[in-house]
Amino acid sequence: MLIKTVALKKEYKIGDNTVKAVNGVDLQVEAGEFISIMGPSGCGKSTLLHLIGGLDKATSGQVYVNDVELSSMNDTALSKFRCCEIGFVFQKFNLINEMTVKENIVTPILISGRKINDEYINGLIEALGLKDRLDHTPLQLSGGQQQRVAIARALANDPALILCDEPTGNLDKKNSEEVISLLDTIHENYKKTIMMVTHDKSIADHADELYVMEDGTIQ
Repeated sequence: MLIKTVALKKEYKIGDNTVKAVNGVDLQVEAGEFISIMGPSGCGKSTLLHLIGGLDKATSGQVYVNDVELSSMNDTALSKFRCCEIGFVFQKFNLINEMTVKENIVTPILISGRKINDEYINGLIEALGLKDRLDHTPLQLSGGQQQRVAIARALANDPALILCDEPTGNLDKKNSEEVISLLDTIHENYKKTIMMVTHDKSIADHADELYVMEDGTIQ
């Protein structure tokens, strides 16, 4: 079991009101699965993804990734775990504009203190069609190309889990189809576990299994 959540909750206080963004989610995802989560805006799907990725802390309940309970780690250990074991792909590409494509891709490796595996990285670059763009900066790329770089960066440390938060949300139909096709290829060729949040049913249908969230719970 790669991902397991137990009675997972995330609550926020807004004035005198309590917002239950995630409300008692029990979820299990096997290694190698590709799952998507859909639901209306504000249903808690992105919050759930951030809790599983260790980007946010739960109000109560547990998150296990690769049998590691995230709340058991201090901030330093959690940061290292995220960097090495989880790759993130966001709607906003979050690339560093002052860096080249190649520098953006290998940043997680440098942060983790690992040695760059040139054969693996060059394979990623080839698979994602970025070979001719390595010396460009993000501002010299199209939106679709920037998301390719973000995907390569997410895979740089060869993590067990890839979390995608609306990965096609900023792209037109053509680029959206190209990006989801790349995620399909990564799932198949690199045997990665992928959890994707999306509002687009046609994108969600590429996953092995589709979950629907409503009012902080999985239906």
